[in-house]
Amino acid sequence: MLTAMDGTILTRDLDILLMLASANSLPVAARLLLGKRLETPVDFNIKFPDGRPWFGPHKTWRGIAASVSGTMVLAVLLDFGARTGFWMAILSMAGDLLASFIKRRLGMKSGARATGLDQAVEAFLPLAVLKDGLGLAWLDCLAITVVFTVLEMLLSPLLYRMGLRRHPY
Repeated sequence: MLTAMDGTILTRDLDILLMLASANSLPVAARLLLGKRLETPVDFNIKFPDGRPWFGPHKTWRGIAASVSGTMVLAVLLDFGARTGFWMAILSMAGDLLASFIKRRLGMKSGARATGLDQAVEAFLPLAVLKDGLGLAWLDCLAITVVFTVLEMLLSPLLYRMGLRRHPY
């Protein structure tokens, strides 16, 4: 991560990490607030030619809308601008969908654990695409992805016990 002269992590890196967390947690918040309302799957339950779902029932348009709208608001509050928030959320959700697509092709059921794949793609894709605009170097993108992945893996069991996640991973 970018560091100041005294070795402390720059606030901007933490803000970027917060935007990533927002983009990835807002779909869960929308599910908790809305229940089954507006939970249309992104793949409309249409099967891929291999007979498996494209993504699965937990990837919904509601989740994408929550991610995009909430991350845009947060990005404005953090002085990144709505456009950066929009792309952070869209690219993070695209990474999440890519990971789900890969898991379905591997025969993994929706909600199955794929440590690393579940976290890294949704974090690294937006960082890699937006790195220049965010003032990040490739090493920064990698470091933020690692921190995001580790934090997500550490917090998931707690969030599960609190009833906020479907699985402890």
